[in-house]
Amino acid sequence: MPRIDETPTPALVLDLDILESNIAAMTAWAKQHGIGLRPHAKTHKCATISQRQLEAGALGLCCTKVGEAEALAAAGIARIAITAPVLTPARIRRLMDLNRQIELTAVVDEMGNADDLAAAAEAAGKPLKVLIDVDVGTHRTGVTSAATAVTLAALIDGRQGLELGGLQGYAGHVQHVQDYRIRKIRTERDLQVLAEARDALRQAGFEVAVISGGGTGSHRIDAGMGLLTEVQVGSYVFCDVDYDVVDLTGDGSRPYRNSLFVDLTVISANHPGFATVDGGYKNFATDGPVPEVTTGAPAGTSYRFFGDHFGRLEFADTYHQANSGERVRCIVSHCDPTINLYDSYTCVRGDEVVEHWPIEGRGRGD
Repeated sequence: MPRIDETPTPALVLDLDILESNIAAMTAWAKQHGIGLRPHAKTHKCATISQRQLEAGALGLCCTKVGEAEALAAAGIARIAITAPVLTPARIRRLMDLNRQIELTAVVDEMGNADDLAAAAEAAGKPLKVLIDVDVGTHRTGVTSAATAVTLAALIDGRQGLELGGLQGYAGHVQHVQDYRIRKIRTERDLQVLAEARDALRQAGFEVAVISGGGTGSHRIDAGMGLLTEVQVGSYVFCDVDYDVVDLTGDGSRPYRNSLFVDLTVISANHPGFATVDGGYKNFATDGPVPEVTTGAPAGTSYRFFGDHFGRLEFADTYHQANSGERVRCIVSHCDPTINLYDSYTCVRGDEVVEHWPIEGRGRGD
Protein backbone atom coordinates (compact mmCIF):
# COMPACT_ATOMS: atom_id res chain seq x y z
CA MET A 1 0.00 0.00 0.00
CA PRO A 2 1.27 3.52 -0.74
CA ARG A 3 2.15 5.85 2.09
CA ILE A 4 0.39 9.14 2.56
CA ASP A 5 3.66 11.04 2.12
CA GLU A 6 3.79 9.67 -1.46
CA THR A 7 0.38 11.19 -2.31
CA PRO A 8 0.32 14.46 -4.29
CA THR A 9 -0.91 17.50 -2.40
CA PRO A 10 -3.22 19.22 -1.71
CA ALA A 11 -4.97 16.05 -0.54
CA LEU A 12 -8.21 15.70 1.43
CA VAL A 13 -7.18 13.07 3.98
CA LEU A 14 -9.67 11.00 6.00
CA ASP A 15 -8.45 9.00 8.99
CA LEU A 16 -10.66 5.91 8.91
CA ASP A 17 -9.88 4.81 12.47
CA ILE A 18 -11.13 8.12 13.84
CA LEU A 19 -14.09 8.26 11.45
CA GLU A 20 -15.22 4.83 12.63
CA SER A 21 -14.75 5.86 16.26
CA ASN A 22 -16.91 8.97 15.72
CA ILE A 23 -19.68 6.98 14.02
CA ALA A 24 -19.63 4.38 16.79
CA ALA A 25 -19.70 7.03 19.53
CA MET A 26 -22.72 8.85 18.06
CA THR A 27 -24.55 5.57 17.43
CA ALA A 28 -23.98 4.43 21.02
CA TRP A 29 -25.13 7.78 22.38
CA ALA A 30 -28.34 7.70 20.31
CA LYS A 31 -29.13 4.15 21.40
CA GLN A 32 -28.56 5.05 25.04
CA HIS A 33 -30.94 8.01 24.80
CA GLY A 34 -33.59 6.34 22.63
CA ILE A 35 -33.41 8.82 19.77
CA GLY A 36 -33.10 8.08 16.07
CA LEU A 37 -30.15 9.12 13.91
CA ARG A 38 -30.70 10.60 10.47
CA PRO A 39 -27.23 11.94 9.65
CA HIS A 40 -27.01 14.85 7.24
CA ALA A 41 -25.10 13.92 4.10
CA LYS A 42 -24.61 17.59 3.20
CA THR A 43 -21.55 17.28 5.42
CA HIS A 44 -19.72 14.44 3.65
CA LYS A 45 -21.61 14.11 0.32
CA CYS A 46 -20.32 10.53 0.10
CA ALA A 47 -22.23 7.27 -0.47
CA THR A 48 -19.56 5.15 1.25
CA ILE A 49 -19.80 7.16 4.47
CA SER A 50 -23.61 7.13 4.18
CA GLN A 51 -23.57 3.34 3.93
CA ARG A 52 -21.35 3.05 6.99
CA GLN A 53 -23.74 5.24 8.97
CA LEU A 54 -26.68 3.09 7.87
CA GLU A 55 -24.87 -0.12 8.75
CA ALA A 56 -24.16 1.32 12.22
CA GLY A 57 -27.88 1.89 12.78
CA ALA A 58 -28.94 5.18 11.18
CA LEU A 59 -32.61 5.42 10.12
CA GLY A 60 -31.64 7.05 6.83
CA LEU A 61 -29.76 10.07 5.52
CA CYS A 62 -30.60 13.71 4.99
CA CYS A 63 -29.77 15.80 1.93
CA THR A 64 -30.36 19.50 1.39
CA LYS A 65 -30.99 19.50 -2.36
CA VAL A 66 -32.54 17.16 -4.93
CA GLY A 67 -29.22 16.89 -6.79
CA GLU A 68 -27.43 15.74 -3.66
CA ALA A 69 -30.10 13.10 -3.08
CA GLU A 70 -29.97 11.96 -6.72
CA ALA A 71 -26.22 11.44 -6.49
CA LEU A 72 -26.48 9.32 -3.35
CA ALA A 73 -29.50 7.37 -4.62
CA ALA A 74 -27.61 6.53 -7.81
CA ALA A 75 -24.86 5.10 -5.58
CA GLY A 76 -27.30 2.86 -3.70
CA ILE A 77 -28.56 4.92 -0.74
CA ALA A 78 -32.28 4.14 -0.50
CA ARG A 79 -33.62 6.09 2.51
CA ILE A 80 -33.28 9.87 2.17
CA ALA A 81 -35.01 12.95 3.58
CA ILE A 82 -34.61 16.22 1.70
CA THR A 83 -34.59 18.95 4.34
CA ALA A 84 -35.21 22.07 2.24
CA PRO A 85 -38.37 22.91 0.26
CA VAL A 86 -38.38 21.79 -3.39
CA LEU A 87 -39.99 24.23 -5.80
CA THR A 88 -40.14 24.87 -9.59
CA PRO A 89 -41.73 22.37 -12.02
CA ALA A 90 -38.41 20.92 -13.19
CA ARG A 91 -37.17 20.14 -9.68
CA ILE A 92 -40.55 18.75 -8.63
CA ARG A 93 -40.47 16.36 -11.61
CA ARG A 94 -37.04 15.18 -10.48
CA LEU A 95 -38.36 14.78 -6.94
CA MET A 96 -41.16 12.54 -8.22
CA ASP A 97 -38.68 10.43 -10.20
CA LEU A 98 -36.62 10.03 -7.04
CA ASN A 99 -39.73 9.17 -5.00
CA ARG A 100 -40.42 6.26 -7.37
CA GLN A 101 -36.90 4.89 -6.81
CA ILE A 102 -36.29 5.17 -3.06
CA GLU A 103 -37.90 5.71 0.33
CA LEU A 104 -38.10 9.50 0.22
CA THR A 105 -39.29 12.26 2.53
CA ALA A 106 -39.61 15.93 1.59
CA VAL A 107 -40.57 19.08 3.51
CA VAL A 108 -43.14 21.81 2.88
CA ASP A 109 -43.69 25.19 4.48
CA GLU A 110 -46.33 26.85 2.28
CA MET A 111 -49.71 26.02 0.78
CA GLY A 112 -48.87 26.64 -2.86
CA ASN A 113 -45.86 24.32 -2.78
CA ALA A 114 -47.90 21.63 -1.02
CA ASP A 115 -50.52 21.88 -3.78
CA ASP A 116 -47.86 21.54 -6.47
CA LEU A 117 -46.25 18.53 -4.77
CA ALA A 118 -49.64 16.86 -4.28
CA ALA A 119 -50.63 17.30 -7.93
CA ALA A 120 -47.27 15.97 -9.13
CA ALA A 121 -47.39 12.96 -6.80
CA GLU A 122 -50.96 12.15 -7.84
CA ALA A 123 -49.92 12.25 -11.48
CA ALA A 124 -46.86 10.11 -10.75
CA GLY A 125 -48.93 7.47 -8.98
CA LYS A 126 -47.00 7.28 -5.72
CA PRO A 127 -47.72 9.36 -2.60
CA LEU A 128 -44.91 11.55 -1.28
CA LYS A 129 -44.23 11.61 2.45
CA VAL A 130 -43.75 15.16 3.73
CA LEU A 131 -42.78 16.84 6.98
CA ILE A 132 -44.07 20.31 7.79
CA ASP A 133 -41.02 22.52 8.23
CA VAL A 134 -41.27 24.86 11.23
CA ASP A 135 -39.16 28.01 11.63
CA VAL A 136 -37.53 27.65 15.05
CA GLY A 137 -35.48 30.85 14.85
CA THR A 138 -33.08 30.52 11.95
CA HIS A 139 -35.65 32.31 9.72
CA ARG A 140 -34.43 30.50 6.62
CA THR A 141 -37.43 28.25 5.93
CA GLY A 142 -40.46 27.01 7.83
CA VAL A 143 -43.97 28.02 8.90
CA THR A 144 -44.01 30.68 11.57
CA SER A 145 -46.93 29.55 13.75
CA ALA A 146 -48.68 26.47 15.04
CA ALA A 147 -51.92 27.65 13.42
CA THR A 148 -50.29 27.70 9.99
CA ALA A 149 -48.90 24.21 10.62
CA VAL A 150 -52.44 22.95 11.32
CA THR A 151 -53.81 24.58 8.16
CA LEU A 152 -51.02 23.04 6.11
CA ALA A 153 -51.61 19.63 7.73
CA ALA A 154 -55.28 19.80 6.73
CA LEU A 155 -54.33 20.47 3.12
CA ILE A 156 -51.85 17.57 3.13
CA ASP A 157 -54.39 15.25 4.72
CA GLY A 158 -56.94 16.12 2.06
CA ARG A 159 -54.73 15.22 -0.90
CA GLN A 160 -54.13 11.67 -2.13
CA GLY A 161 -50.67 12.56 -3.35
CA LEU A 162 -49.25 13.51 0.05
CA GLU A 163 -48.71 11.65 3.30
CA LEU A 164 -48.11 13.65 6.48
CA GLY A 165 -45.07 12.23 8.25
CA GLY A 166 -44.66 14.83 10.98
CA LEU A 167 -42.58 17.94 11.60
CA GLN A 168 -39.09 19.30 11.06
CA GLY A 169 -37.42 22.11 12.96
CA TYR A 170 -33.72 22.80 12.48
CA ALA A 171 -32.10 25.37 14.78
CA GLY A 172 -29.06 26.05 12.64
CA HIS A 173 -28.42 29.37 14.35
CA VAL A 174 -27.50 27.72 17.67
CA GLN A 175 -25.23 24.90 16.49
CA HIS A 176 -21.97 26.85 16.83
CA VAL A 177 -22.73 28.79 20.01
CA GLN A 178 -19.57 27.91 21.93
CA ASP A 179 -20.81 28.02 25.51
CA TYR A 180 -22.93 24.97 26.37
CA ARG A 181 -25.11 26.76 28.93
CA ILE A 182 -25.98 29.59 26.56
CA ARG A 183 -26.60 27.16 23.70
CA LYS A 184 -28.91 25.10 25.93
CA ILE A 185 -30.94 28.13 26.96
CA ARG A 186 -31.35 29.27 23.36
CA THR A 187 -32.16 25.80 22.03
CA GLU A 188 -34.81 25.09 24.65
CA ARG A 189 -36.37 28.51 24.11
CA ASP A 190 -36.40 28.40 20.32
CA LEU A 191 -37.72 24.84 20.01
CA GLN A 192 -40.85 25.76 21.95
CA VAL A 193 -42.52 26.76 18.67
CA LEU A 194 -41.89 23.22 17.41
CA ALA A 195 -43.47 21.78 20.56
CA GLU A 196 -46.44 24.10 20.08
CA ALA A 197 -46.86 22.92 16.48
CA ARG A 198 -46.73 19.27 17.62
CA ASP A 199 -49.37 19.87 20.29
CA ALA A 200 -51.63 21.81 17.92
CA LEU A 201 -51.49 19.09 15.27
CA ARG A 202 -52.29 16.37 17.78
CA GLN A 203 -55.18 18.38 19.21
CA ALA A 204 -56.49 18.73 15.66
CA GLY A 205 -56.38 14.95 15.25
CA PHE A 206 -53.22 14.57 13.19
CA GLU A 207 -50.59 11.96 13.94
CA VAL A 208 -47.08 13.36 14.43
CA ALA A 209 -44.91 10.28 14.10
CA VAL A 210 -41.66 12.06 13.23
CA ILE A 211 -40.14 15.23 14.70
CA SER A 212 -36.79 15.76 13.01
CA GLY A 213 -34.13 18.39 13.58
CA GLY A 214 -31.11 19.20 15.68
CA GLY A 215 -27.48 18.88 14.71
CA THR A 216 -24.01 18.13 16.01
CA GLY A 217 -23.94 21.28 18.14
CA SER A 218 -27.26 20.71 19.88
CA HIS A 219 -27.85 16.94 19.80
CA ARG A 220 -27.25 16.34 23.51
CA ILE A 221 -29.55 19.21 24.42
CA ASP A 222 -32.16 18.00 21.92
CA ALA A 223 -32.26 14.55 23.49
CA GLY A 224 -32.75 16.00 26.95
CA MET A 225 -35.81 17.93 25.81
CA GLY A 226 -37.64 14.77 24.73
CA LEU A 227 -39.16 16.58 21.72
CA LEU A 228 -37.29 15.27 18.67
CA THR A 229 -37.68 11.68 17.52
CA GLU A 230 -34.56 11.90 15.33
CA VAL A 231 -31.53 14.18 15.02
CA GLN A 232 -29.95 15.40 11.78
CA VAL A 233 -26.34 15.31 12.96
CA GLY A 234 -23.69 15.94 10.32
CA SER A 235 -20.28 17.29 11.29
CA TYR A 236 -19.66 14.81 14.11
CA VAL A 237 -18.11 12.38 11.61
CA PHE A 238 -15.23 14.79 10.95
CA CYS A 239 -15.25 17.69 13.42
CA ASP A 240 -13.39 20.79 12.25
CA VAL A 241 -11.84 23.98 13.57
CA ASP A 242 -15.35 25.46 13.89
CA TYR A 243 -16.54 22.68 16.18
CA ASP A 244 -13.28 22.34 18.09
CA VAL A 245 -14.22 25.46 20.07
CA VAL A 246 -17.80 24.34 20.80
CA ASP A 247 -18.41 22.60 24.14
CA LEU A 248 -20.66 19.78 22.92
CA THR A 249 -21.17 18.07 26.28
CA GLY A 250 -21.25 20.73 28.98
CA ASP A 251 -18.20 19.29 30.71
CA GLY A 252 -15.59 20.09 28.06
CA SER A 253 -15.09 16.45 27.01
CA ARG A 254 -14.54 15.58 23.35
CA PRO A 255 -16.67 12.59 22.24
CA TYR A 256 -15.77 13.15 18.57
CA ARG A 257 -12.27 13.80 17.25
CA ASN A 258 -10.83 15.40 14.14
CA SER A 259 -10.78 12.83 11.33
CA LEU A 260 -10.56 15.11 8.26
CA PHE A 261 -7.46 16.99 7.16
CA VAL A 262 -5.81 18.61 4.17
CA ASP A 263 -2.17 17.70 3.53
CA LEU A 264 0.03 20.37 1.94
CA THR A 265 3.62 20.67 0.77
CA VAL A 266 6.10 23.50 1.32
CA ILE A 267 6.94 24.80 -2.16
CA SER A 268 9.07 27.81 -1.23
CA ALA A 269 11.15 28.44 1.89
CA ASN A 270 13.48 31.29 0.97
CA HIS A 271 12.68 33.42 4.02
CA PRO A 272 13.18 32.75 7.72
CA GLY A 273 10.02 32.82 9.79
CA PHE A 274 7.57 31.73 7.12
CA ALA A 275 7.13 29.40 4.16
CA THR A 276 4.72 28.99 1.26
CA VAL A 277 2.58 25.85 0.88
CA ASP A 278 0.53 24.63 -2.08
CA GLY A 279 -2.99 25.15 -0.73
CA GLY A 280 -5.04 28.34 -0.53
CA TYR A 281 -8.54 29.69 -1.13
CA LYS A 282 -9.33 26.92 -3.62
CA ASN A 283 -8.53 24.20 -1.08
CA PHE A 284 -10.28 25.34 2.11
CA ALA A 285 -13.58 26.92 3.05
CA THR A 286 -13.17 30.60 3.83
CA ASP A 287 -16.40 31.28 5.75
CA GLY A 288 -14.96 30.53 9.17
CA PRO A 289 -11.67 30.41 11.03
CA VAL A 290 -8.45 29.57 9.21
CA PRO A 291 -7.25 25.94 9.02
CA GLU A 292 -5.20 24.77 11.97
CA VAL A 293 -1.73 23.29 11.46
CA THR A 294 -1.60 20.03 13.40
CA THR A 295 1.52 18.10 12.27
CA GLY A 296 4.62 18.58 10.12
CA ALA A 297 5.64 22.00 11.45
CA PRO A 298 7.03 23.36 14.74
CA ALA A 299 4.61 23.96 17.60
CA GLY A 300 2.97 27.35 17.35
CA THR A 301 2.94 27.42 13.54
CA SER A 302 -0.11 29.13 12.10
CA TYR A 303 -1.64 29.12 8.61
CA ARG A 304 -2.99 32.05 6.67
CA PHE A 305 -4.27 32.35 3.13
CA PHE A 306 -1.68 33.53 0.61
CA GLY A 307 -3.66 33.37 -2.66
CA ASP A 308 -5.92 31.05 -4.65
CA HIS A 309 -3.43 28.17 -4.64
CA PHE A 310 -1.10 29.16 -1.82
CA GLY A 311 -0.97 29.36 1.95
CA ARG A 312 1.59 30.85 4.29
CA LEU A 313 2.97 29.03 7.30
CA GLU A 314 4.05 31.51 9.95
CA PHE A 315 6.42 30.11 12.56
CA ALA A 316 6.46 31.14 16.20
CA ASP A 317 10.25 31.27 15.92
CA THR A 318 10.85 34.07 13.42
CA TYR A 319 14.30 32.63 12.69
CA HIS A 320 13.04 29.17 11.80
CA GLN A 321 13.94 28.14 8.25
CA ALA A 322 11.71 25.54 6.62
CA ASN A 323 12.75 23.24 3.78
CA SER A 324 10.99 22.89 0.44
CA GLY A 325 9.27 19.53 0.13
CA GLU A 326 8.23 19.30 3.79
CA ARG A 327 4.62 18.20 4.31
CA VAL A 328 2.17 19.64 6.79
CA ARG A 329 -1.29 18.54 7.83
CA CYS A 330 -4.11 20.97 8.60
CA ILE A 331 -7.43 20.47 10.34
CA VAL A 332 -10.10 21.79 7.98
CA SER A 333 -11.79 25.03 8.99
CA HIS A 334 -15.43 24.33 7.98
CA CYS A 335 -15.79 20.75 6.77
CA ASP A 336 -18.89 20.90 4.52
CA PRO A 337 -17.76 23.55 2.00
CA THR A 338 -14.15 22.35 2.14
CA ILE A 339 -15.23 18.87 1.04
CA ASN A 340 -17.15 20.41 -1.87
CA LEU A 341 -13.77 21.47 -3.33
CA TYR A 342 -12.51 17.89 -3.76
CA ASP A 343 -13.42 14.88 -5.90
CA SER A 344 -12.46 12.19 -3.39
CA TYR A 345 -11.22 11.35 0.08
CA THR A 346 -7.75 9.88 0.47
CA CYS A 347 -8.47 7.33 3.21
CA VAL A 348 -5.67 6.37 5.58
CA ARG A 349 -4.96 4.06 8.46
CA GLY A 350 -1.88 5.39 10.14
CA ASP A 351 0.51 6.44 7.36
CA GLU A 352 -0.88 4.03 4.77
CA VAL A 353 -3.35 5.00 2.05
CA VAL A 354 -5.94 2.21 1.98
CA GLU A 355 -8.74 3.54 -0.23
CA HIS A 356 -10.03 6.49 -2.23
CA TRP A 357 -13.72 7.27 -1.72
CA PRO A 358 -15.55 9.38 -4.32
CA ILE A 359 -17.51 12.43 -3.18
CA GLU A 360 -20.60 11.79 -5.29
CA GLY A 361 -22.52 14.82 -4.05
CA ARG A 362 -19.78 17.32 -4.83
CA GLY A 363 -21.21 20.36 -6.58
CA ARG A 364 -24.78 19.03 -6.50
CA GLY A 365 -26.49 22.16 -5.29
CA ASP A 366 -29.22 21.81 -7.91
